[in-house]
Amino acid sequence: MFIKKPFLTSIMNMINTPDKKNEVDELTEIVGILFNKNMIDEVDDDASEPEDYYVLDQSILETVNSLAQKKAKASKLLTVPTRPVPIDRDRSVAGLLAKMEGAGFGAKQLAEAHRIWLDMLDDNATIYLCGSGNLVTSGMRRLIAWVIKNRFVDVLVMNGNVLYQDIHEVLGRNHYQAHPSMSDDDLDASDVMRIGDVLSSRDEYQEADEWVGSVINQLDVSRSYGVREFLGILGRELSEIANEDGILTAAFKSRVPVFCPDLTGSEIAIGIARAKFEKKIQISLDATTDTMEMMQIAQKSRNSGIITLGSCSSQAMVNITELSSYITRGTPRGHKYAVNISTDSSPLEIRTPSYLGSHTNVFGKLVKNATTAYVPCDPSIALPMIITALSQTAAKFMKGRKRPSFSFAGREMNIDVP
Repeated sequence: MFIKKPFLTSIMNMINTPDKKNEVDELTEIVGILFNKNMIDEVDDDASEPEDYYVLDQSILETVNSLAQKKAKASKLLTVPTRPVPIDRDRSVAGLLAKMEGAGFGAKQLAEAHRIWLDMLDDNATIYLCGSGNLVTSGMRRLIAWVIKNRFVDVLVMNGNVLYQDIHEVLGRNHYQAHPSMSDDDLDASDVMRIGDVLSSRDEYQEADEWVGSVINQLDVSRSYGVREFLGILGRELSEIANEDGILTAAFKSRVPVFCPDLTGSEIAIGIARAKFEKKIQISLDATTDTMEMMQIAQKSRNSGIITLGSCSSQAMVNITELSSYITRGTPRGHKYAVNISTDSSPLEIRTPSYLGSHTNVFGKLVKNATTAYVPCDPSIALPMIITALSQTAAKFMKGRKRPSFSFAGREMNIDVP
């Protein structure tokens, strides 16, 4: 079908664009589509102006102009095509993640989690690591201890059961792999506990309870202890007998504070209760001290990032510092970076969060234009890849990093941010 050049010239005059040649090509295509769909009749040689032709009560010019604008907007958005992950002989985990960054969905999010962690290190952000669930029983203890010792993180907020299982393993005990054929009746008869597809000895767990009680027996029970202070004491005592570092020992040696929002609801509380029942030792734990210390960290940090492993609930204690900022007349700023590695179901909108959107349920409070990654994956799958990649890529970012430093004197904690 022949389209008159004067007709296209008239259309061109209606549209302001710097690229005339490309626009003529696009408009020719659009007008051709309109003709093929019988939305307009063939242009008559005697027609003086193209405005004489109408499509659904709109002139041809208006219709073509609208379609051209939509196409121009789409061309600005559709600029980065996905790249299928290639198969090659590169044995570098960091190299594999770099290739996955060109993909989509979980592959891209996993690669972005690695990149965001590097960005946090490069930007001298105060990095919170929040963890819950079966991090230790799934075999992540050494990896987490490594990032603590090398100061890839600055503040720990850990679920009480994670810390209890850490104590269990650092005392020289093990968790064991289970088999589907093992019946619960046989396990119970043998005093063996099942944790998912992992087993543990009930007797060995009770030995961990006894050890917690032995530490409490050494404390001055005439005063109260903050939970962070108490966990620091556990880390100190554990480091004196440990053959291998865990979360608490690595944090003690590296002067990294450890907070626990649910200590009294975890298995550590069993050791505390046992000490009270058997030895009549009454220890007082003051959780408000931890809240004040978390507020201090938030106020003195220039910017922050948060990494959440497991359930989103593990970061609730960090979120409280934002809500409590009014006490000291501070201004809640939110995190500049956020990574969440979890199997919790999350709405799609949180992956490109709005300032006040439902992303706060997954990442906590963020600053505007925060950089985020949500990895819909079990941490026991994602964490080995990310931390192994960090061991290959993070050296240059760590050399010049100005990280916060902590000092502890009894119940007092001080933070210095260079």
